[in-house]
Amino acid sequence: MSLILSPVITSSSNPQFKTLAKWVGSSRERRLSGFSLLDGIHLIQAYDQHQGSPERLIVSESGLLVPEIQSLISAHPSVCILSDLLFKQISTLQTPSGVIGLIKTPLAQALPTQLENCVLLEDIQDPGNLGSILRTCAATGIGQVFLSPHSVFAWAPRVLRAGMGAHFSLQIFESCDLEAIVERFPGEVLVTQKQAQYNLFECDLTGPIALILGNEGAGVSQALAQKASRCVCLPMKEGAAESLNVAAAAAVCLYERFRQVGFKARSSLP
Repeated sequence: MSLILSPVITSSSNPQFKTLAKWVGSSRERRLSGFSLLDGIHLIQAYDQHQGSPERLIVSESGLLVPEIQSLISAHPSVCILSDLLFKQISTLQTPSGVIGLIKTPLAQALPTQLENCVLLEDIQDPGNLGSILRTCAATGIGQVFLSPHSVFAWAPRVLRAGMGAHFSLQIFESCDLEAIVERFPGEVLVTQKQAQYNLFECDLTGPIALILGNEGAGVSQALAQKASRCVCLPMKEGAAESLNVAAAAAVCLYERFRQVGFKARSSLP
């Protein structure tokens, strides 16, 4: 593999830098270009492990001196070097990492013919919430995530950063008709609601499960909630809080399922 190290770009009028700045500053431009940016060593390493090499590495001058970044550079064929000042302008981190990976945004996949344990997200708006939910899905063995048309873009920089590499071990489907997916799901469909009849911790979650979570402010729409086979609540100390953050609620639900499945597996051992 031949290594291509470009001269250091120091001018903001450079065409390569102008293109990168445009992609960083506009979700619309990123969607039109078909590219996404992985800001930081960990995200690039996760992409390497699950998907392959990024199209290009964008490295700061000071990043060239970091041993981990040097290792990344040696394994990638194309590197663009920016002055530290220009790199800081395109980094999405408060303290720039020194390296950004440019990848082709995974194309929208056709919906799977076989639905597995999954999470359905209706109109999630906060990138940090979505990234955290994806991270929890990966950690608890959930393989499929379905997003409604008005949810935040799964490949936005802040979502990628919060996901910490979870994107690359999941099947993520965007702009989905969640009601149609619920109707096809072969197992139990749960929706979280404050005044639900069932307590999450009293439910058997060891079978096939689809979990519906809704918008940070409005929650799950009535039309979608009515499609669920069971409404569950998360018990809270009376008067202590109105509700849980959606990412926290997802973590509680998914880890309770993970605990039950693990306990059942251990109990079945001879």
